[in-house]
Amino acid sequence: MAMVVVVGTLIFCDHGANAQCSEIPPIDLMFQCERFVQISGPKIPPSRECCSVVKKVEVPCICKVVTPEIEKIISMDKVVYVARTCGVPVQPGMKCGSKIYIYAY
Repeated sequence: MAMVVVVGTLIFCDHGANAQCSEIPPIDLMFQCERFVQISGPKIPPSRECCSVVKKVEVPCICKVVTPEIEKIISMDKVVYVARTCGVPVQPGMKCGSKIYIYAY
């Protein structure tokens, strides 16, 4: 359910950043990565299938359209963790939602 909200926001968001994002595979993202980015539960390494989808999206672009509503159900720390674990760089100083990621962990 959480990823449905995220995907819906990314698809229908009217932010300028969204217009610059590459096409996002919403169904794949929702089904493959939801359990790894929910607020509840510990950080767990993402599956190979999730990583495959994450590597197709532009994480910095997605981070620009994250709303406070999304942050109520999706952990931005886990989003960054999943991206980095999948080998997708999240540069120190990048803002994702309301958080700025200073350290490259």
